[in-house]
Amino acid sequence: MTRKLFGTDGVRGTANIEPMTAETAMKLGMAAGRYFTRGDHRHVVVIGKDTRLSGYMLEPALTAGFISVGMDVVLLGPLPTPAVAMLTRSLRADLGVMISASHNPFEDNGIKLFGPDGFKLSDEAELEIETTILNGTADLLVPSRGLGRARRLDDAVGRYIEYTKSTFPRGLRLDGLKVVVDCANGAAYKTAPAVLWELGAEVVPVAITPDGTNINKNCGSQHTEAMRQQVVTHGAHLGIALDGDADRLALSDELGNPIDGDQIMALIGRGLHRAGQLRGGAVVSTVMSNLGLERFLAAEGIVMKRANVGDRHVLEMMRRDGFNFGGEQSGHMILADHSTTGDGLVAALQVLAELVGSGKPASQVLHLFDPLPQVLKNIRVPVEIAGKILENTEVKEVIAAGESRLNGAGRLLIRKSGTEPLIRVMAEGESAPLINEVADDIIAAIAKQAGV
Repeated sequence: MTRKLFGTDGVRGTANIEPMTAETAMKLGMAAGRYFTRGDHRHVVVIGKDTRLSGYMLEPALTAGFISVGMDVVLLGPLPTPAVAMLTRSLRADLGVMISASHNPFEDNGIKLFGPDGFKLSDEAELEIETTILNGTADLLVPSRGLGRARRLDDAVGRYIEYTKSTFPRGLRLDGLKVVVDCANGAAYKTAPAVLWELGAEVVPVAITPDGTNINKNCGSQHTEAMRQQVVTHGAHLGIALDGDADRLALSDELGNPIDGDQIMALIGRGLHRAGQLRGGAVVSTVMSNLGLERFLAAEGIVMKRANVGDRHVLEMMRRDGFNFGGEQSGHMILADHSTTGDGLVAALQVLAELVGSGKPASQVLHLFDPLPQVLKNIRVPVEIAGKILENTEVKEVIAAGESRLNGAGRLLIRKSGTEPLIRVMAEGESAPLINEVADDIIAAIAKQAGV
């Protein structure tokens, strides 16, 4: 059965338009609450959110849904996604909920669900919850005496700060380092500067004044220009940019040069391997990661496994095959020894530990390989026709012609976005002009068929 409500990362859409309405959020709370109401103990759900205006609508709607089926609700307020996963386990809750659309603009929002183990729900669990919603939720209501209660966890921020600091090597400090941290006016606007300062760094905070509409706006991991400029202006040793829910990061060296997730994976993977802590001798990445990363890891005696795009797929491969580190070029980093989901700040601390240990500038520490030329271009296409366009004969012929031009010395990856109405075209090869031409030809063919 095909899922209609859940996408690749929970439920997501434009706020106050289905499925991101208060009504659907309440039904989701009821259905998810009933799914996790098993056993005779008092059932608990924790709810966190980022700083979007629509969080004020979705949070109480979800709360009402959970309470109506007999679950107690613990409200965490604005916190990173990995904090919600951690607190779900720490509080022994039956369910965790994060209200966020990650790196998307404020108009969007989403709802992610975590099981009692802190991991995102399986496809099967999401399908069962979705089926319950579609079949109607009226019979899920409990008697008046069985209603749940809601309370706020006042020290949620402090608990996550302490947890994050515990992932940094014991005995190591950040004294003498100046760090710029861009919090995207999002969920980490309190926690990230505090963690870095408490570990001894001089902190230059950026985008820490959320107003409900400025999350990810010209800031954060998708827009690093301001952060990189601040690094140069303040003479900082490193720049860190998180996204709206702080489960991914981008970095800048001391010269203001951008550092992507492939270089971060190279550094952390090599460090874990040399310390004998890289389980399975492998790093899990995705089909988007540069061939340069694969060659670098191989030279270090590390195997690179490629999963489908999305941190969910990376984590599934890690759990299935027993690996403890994986990530994406886009900046999701999953350190399974510390967290059950991507955590941008925890990953940044591993980079800082390597920086402190080396005594070298970030421009040397974080440039471990020369990537092959790679280009990623997006074209906006309505979700309902994206699949048909990729199956179109003319589009397939242009893609085949592009592969022929690369002549086995590069890669093409054309796919629908799992979170936005986009088709993404990635081309990689030895010649930058060639891959740009190939990608442009494919984009033009898609645009013609889409009428855009």
